[in-house]
Amino acid sequence: MEEKKLDVNSIIGFGLIFVILIWVMYNSQQSEVEEKAKQAQKEQVEAQKPQASSIQKVETDSTAIVTDSLKVLQQQSALGAFAYSASLPSAKNDFTTLENEVVRLKIANKGGYIVEAEMKGFEQFTKGSGKQVHLIKEGNANFNIELKTNDNRSLNTQDMYFEPTVSKDGENHVVSLKLKAGNNQFLEYRYVLKPNEYMLDFAIRSQGLNTVLNTSNPLNLDWQIKTYRNEKSVSYENRYTELIFEYEGGKDDYLGQGSSTSDEPKDVSYIAFKQHFFTSILLTDTPFEKAVVVSENLVKDEEKDTLYTKQFKASVPLAFQNGEVNYNMNWYYGPTDYHILNKYDKNLDEIVPLGWGIFGWINRYIFIPTFDFLILFLPFGIAIIVLTILVRIAMSPVTYKSYLSQAKMKVLRPEIMELNTKFGKDPMKKQQETMKLYSKAGVNPMAGCLPALLQIPVFYALFSFFPSAIDLRQKSFLWADDLSSFDSVINLPFYIPFYGNHVSLFPILASIAIFFYMKMTTGDQAMSAPPQEGMPDMGKIMKMMIYLSPIMMLFFFNNFASGLSLYYFISNTITIGIMLVIKNYIIDEKKIHAQIQENKTKPKSMNRFQRKMQEMMEEAEKQKNLKK
Repeated sequence: MEEKKLDVNSIIGFGLIFVILIWVMYNSQQSEVEEKAKQAQKEQVEAQKPQASSIQKVETDSTAIVTDSLKVLQQQSALGAFAYSASLPSAKNDFTTLENEVVRLKIANKGGYIVEAEMKGFEQFTKGSGKQVHLIKEGNANFNIELKTNDNRSLNTQDMYFEPTVSKDGENHVVSLKLKAGNNQFLEYRYVLKPNEYMLDFAIRSQGLNTVLNTSNPLNLDWQIKTYRNEKSVSYENRYTELIFEYEGGKDDYLGQGSSTSDEPKDVSYIAFKQHFFTSILLTDTPFEKAVVVSENLVKDEEKDTLYTKQFKASVPLAFQNGEVNYNMNWYYGPTDYHILNKYDKNLDEIVPLGWGIFGWINRYIFIPTFDFLILFLPFGIAIIVLTILVRIAMSPVTYKSYLSQAKMKVLRPEIMELNTKFGKDPMKKQQETMKLYSKAGVNPMAGCLPALLQIPVFYALFSFFPSAIDLRQKSFLWADDLSSFDSVINLPFYIPFYGNHVSLFPILASIAIFFYMKMTTGDQAMSAPPQEGMPDMGKIMKMMIYLSPIMMLFFFNNFASGLSLYYFISNTITIGIMLVIKNYIIDEKKIHAQIQENKTKPKSMNRFQRKMQEMMEEAEKQKNLKK
């Protein structure tokens, strides 16, 4: 019984164990199925991600295609055939640099024109400033051609992109920029820069545009520049900043210094936007039929600092020939240097203000060669002093003649005063007797004026020479750090009208020299010129001029080139010395008086002028007696 009972318990135990094993195996299998299901679901999700990304990319590309298509349509609507140029890789704000030993130029793809012109070796304002002189930078210049198309569009080259190509022609650097309406349809700007040259070859030509452009009227070219201030003195630099042009086969002219001036010359061969010591010039082999040129003064208040001096504008037509334009031109960006401009043989030396007529002739053939020789071996300040000495020595015979005439008139003054008293009530008779006295004494009353007139061309020529001499720019002498600008020794905290906000020393020295020079000469002139009835007393006027002239000199030259003031100081000092020598060691008034008395005893024949004057006075006296 017991064994049987044991077997039943065993069977029940084994059954429970079996059931537990079955349950465990079932749960494990179920978990594995669930895990696989989850993995499959995850893989499905992962598999769907690339598909979704691909769909998104397709959608993005489609949007880009739509955007580009719209852009192309907009360009075609705005630019017409020239939308072709806007579709090229060059249609972006890139630049091409042209550079040689003396100048660096930067040309923009947009507009195809020069947007930066740097003068190598020239510093702005003062020596050592570290700022190079730029004629063009930061948008102060613009060059544009207005294009009228056959489909009634008006386009501006300044707003469109050119395709640049850089090459070399021997040692010359060449940049060609083409505004394209098709593969073989374009407007081209071609720049050629040679070694050590400020002058560029420049050409404007079109190809295949006769079907694109309306050729019934010329193209309109506009060129503008706002000139940067580059020198210390605003007023002095602005005085020599002007627009100059050549027209009608060699004539040259310039616009005035007004607030706004303009002109419309014909057959124009060059236009120069001249600053004091630098200039931008556009020259053409085929003269422009006409031009409209404008100058606007941007310096409204000389008391205030300013960035620009003037704004220049020029508008010229470009004529079509057989449906195309083809102009060979030149650009010049460089110094206003007589030697450089004169070598081009294009009448560009007229841009340098050396004076007109005889004044310019004296500068070109006497003062410029002499000064060029002196600066070969002398510092610039010493060269000015030596040049002044040479001029005064050359003019000393004229000074002697003038002083001799004054001395003769001074000796005759008592006798002339006697005639004035004797014939005071009869002016005609007094004049006749005075002329007889001059004739007998061998004295010409005009002899003192003629030498002074002979000195005027020299005076004016030098007045033009020094402001134009770029060689003097930023050259120092004594306390002056720039002989082409004022030599400030004291800066004032306020501005004095017509004088400035600084004190220049050379004008003070020149004014002192002028005072003593006039003190010496004016007294002798007053003594030699007897008072005339009905005429103002010249003696009093001359005495006023002794004090007025130095003051005028002081105010007028305070902002002028210190080299010019140095010249006048040295010149008047030397003249004082020469006159002291003439007065004390050469001219003897007692000998002059004795000579005049001797001349009176000699028979004198009148010259043609004296005879004519005598006849006129006798005829007037006869008419007077007939009336009585």
